[in-house]
Amino acid sequence: MIPAVLLFSSFLQAAAPPQAVTSAPAAASSGAEIKFSFENAQLDPASYVIVLHEDGSGHYSSTPGLSSGAGDDVAPSPHDHAIEIHDPLLAGFFSTARSHHFFDIACEATGLHVAFTGKKLLAYTGPDGKGGCTYNWSRDPQINQMGNQMIAIGTTLEAGRRLAIEHVHSRLSLDAELENLDDAVKAHRALAIENIAPVLQSIADDENVMNRARMRARALLAAAASVH
Repeated sequence: MIPAVLLFSSFLQAAAPPQAVTSAPAAASSGAEIKFSFENAQLDPASYVIVLHEDGSGHYSSTPGLSSGAGDDVAPSPHDHAIEIHDPLLAGFFSTARSHHFFDIACEATGLHVAFTGKKLLAYTGPDGKGGCTYNWSRDPQINQMGNQMIAIGTTLEAGRRLAIEHVHSRLSLDAELENLDDAVKAHRALAIENIAPVLQSIADDENVMNRARMRARALLAAAASVH
């Protein structure tokens, strides 16, 4: 007699939908990772790190400047945030990494007098290779573009941090903050705003927030939804 537990196990295997036994996407299991770090003591945050995996998951962490935030409504503070980046932005990052020898190159433009905008690091680690380079400004437009896009992600996440604090402690500041974020999104100086959708939604739903700010939050949510 076949034990009941084996019969039940066989029934579950037969009843399982096809997607339950399919393998994970290749990108999710590749183990490839890109790291971007930024440092400039004159700015707030003074430094931050973005780590992205090829399945789109990632993490952002920042450290405020020692003297930043004086007189501001929102005091600087460390910020940690799980993030998710979608194509085509995500695919572009990993394509650039692989077309640039996993960043095992000289990124910095030498022999030029370029204003310091921040120390930037691009690094790649994966089963197909690894490398990293630091720069302030590069002659390679793809390197500069990728750095600017990473900075734009950081801009979004820091705006989300400020919005969350202002929603609790300084609601009159929300409209100006949202207007600045909207301008940054339109100019591509803020990217991946879907990562701050929860705070935008909480503002949009709050009847105690002025209507103009709520409308700005809804418009940004609509832009975030268009990413998917």
